[in-house]
Amino acid sequence: MPLNRINFPEDLRKLSIQELTTLAEEIRLLILKTVSSTGGHLSSNLGVVELTIALHYVFNTPHDKIIWDVGHQCYTHKILTGRKERFSTLRQDEGISGFPSREESIYDIFGTGHASNSISIAVGLGEAKKRQNETCKIIAVIGDGSLTGGMSFEALNHAGHLKSDIIVVLNDNEMSISKNIGALSSYLNRIMTGEFISTIRERIKNRIKNMPTLYKAARHIEETVKGFITPGMFFEELGFQYFGPLDGHNLPLLIDMLKNVKRLKGPILIHVVTKKGKGYVHAEDNPERFHGISTFEVTTGNSLSGGKQTYTDIFGDAIIELAKRDKKIIAITAAMGLGTGLEKFCKAFPDRFYDIGIAEQHGVTFAAALALAGFKPFVAIYSTFLQRAYDQIILDVCLQKLPVVFAVDRSGIVGQDGPTHHGQFDISYFRHIPHIVVTTPKDENELRHLLYSAYCYERPVVIRYPRGEAVGIPLDNDFSLIPFGTWEMLKEGKGVAILACGNQVYPSLEVARMLEEQGISCTVVDCRFIKPLDREMLITIAKEIPRIVTVEENVLIGGFGSAVMEQLSVDGFALPVKCIGIPDTFLPHGSQKTLRRNIGLDKEGIKKAILDWLRKE
Repeated sequence: MPLNRINFPEDLRKLSIQELTTLAEEIRLLILKTVSSTGGHLSSNLGVVELTIALHYVFNTPHDKIIWDVGHQCYTHKILTGRKERFSTLRQDEGISGFPSREESIYDIFGTGHASNSISIAVGLGEAKKRQNETCKIIAVIGDGSLTGGMSFEALNHAGHLKSDIIVVLNDNEMSISKNIGALSSYLNRIMTGEFISTIRERIKNRIKNMPTLYKAARHIEETVKGFITPGMFFEELGFQYFGPLDGHNLPLLIDMLKNVKRLKGPILIHVVTKKGKGYVHAEDNPERFHGISTFEVTTGNSLSGGKQTYTDIFGDAIIELAKRDKKIIAITAAMGLGTGLEKFCKAFPDRFYDIGIAEQHGVTFAAALALAGFKPFVAIYSTFLQRAYDQIILDVCLQKLPVVFAVDRSGIVGQDGPTHHGQFDISYFRHIPHIVVTTPKDENELRHLLYSAYCYERPVVIRYPRGEAVGIPLDNDFSLIPFGTWEMLKEGKGVAILACGNQVYPSLEVARMLEEQGISCTVVDCRFIKPLDREMLITIAKEIPRIVTVEENVLIGGFGSAVMEQLSVDGFALPVKCIGIPDTFLPHGSQKTLRRNIGLDKEGIKKAILDWLRKE
């Protein structure tokens, strides 16, 4: 049992190749067992077991630095770098993160939770290394999905220009290699990276550079051969030495390759082909479903979390209904067809569905152009990922006043994925943009009506909704148009007005009932429009009720509560306002329930905040 003897990479380097192969099998079983009970990113982690072992075996980590992109493929890395005993706490309250975390380990070089930034980080570290005369190796492990992000190409271009001494490992889990071509390619590259061959190659290049005709002919021959054998010509033109594609599950081959490459000067790109879900048949057959998954039964692969439909499900069904009515409706997502609920739409309307890869900036401007031409684009992107397209939202959509609908999934607290994934900033980063409409439904029925209304408004509209199960109320048979910019009063009272938005509306209703038991009469309003506010109702409330409380699942700075206070100030009201929301901090990972309780955004926390405030008054 090699795994029992491994706590850190130095232990790993004492094993034989055969023991490393056994270790890979043990790690795969540990990941499978753990993720089945904690949830997490399974497919990608099963695919990089051998690659991770080889990297830590060959390179002197943490002196040599490995950057993971996307960070969710780091489970084997965590097991090998001192966190094996705590691996069962993966993504749990007070447990280890599902992503690299600088606070957690010196082996986690950068806290990478989003995509496409690893090469930029490597280039920066490479320049620092050069300036400080350091000897460390810098390795960026980037998935083929992350390589679709424009930032990756910007960094590749810069690295080639600087001749950065870095190694980029392209983990390609979409492409397969036939046995014959794979064996030939592996053999050629193992030889070509050898120190002797590499030295001879460079000497020949230097000798014939002074003979332009011969040099040009030699380069042409080299590039032509590479074009036939490998897809590496593109990277070579950017200034990288390209090696691959290699079988990413062949440990001896990977180790030989990395040892040879370790002696070379960068920039170097190693193309490694892996299989998502490797070793677990259900994940191999359906890697997208097991990309990010909740708890499941290992034998069958069936999910253990059932029950109500999620907001994501409701959105996916609703947009299909709308698309049946209007052929100009188009759905766009950024490498998250399943995650945003659009896989059904893709099957129903394949010619009206676009997955643009991890390229949110392009996706938003692409949608703007479609809207300009008279189409009705719905852009479904997670709140935290849409941040990357901020400039495009402002200049390409809102400045142009184009009717693009943003279906912003995972708004608010998302849970176990942690600080890189919480959608806690979207109200703040949308609210101040001219021409935009920002809405948030209290339940799944209102989500459907807001989607239909956004389709009708003919202007840029944001609909933000949370991760997880919806409330569970019955759905109306048809869509209804919600009057533009209006709130809904759900309960009338005289002592305190609770203005709540989104998933905080129903908890606020319960808080109001609890407060009434203590003699505090409460009004509760569903503030489904964050921009524009329902100014008419707000003025009425300000005239009739002496105190206002706002409740939102967004950071308080620049959020819904700020908007209410700004409007009251403009209209000349000076009544006291208490804002309840997410404090000025990055929230850690943990269950949604625990995180809300910890920041006072559950029923008991909201009630306590209101009572404490009233006592101080």
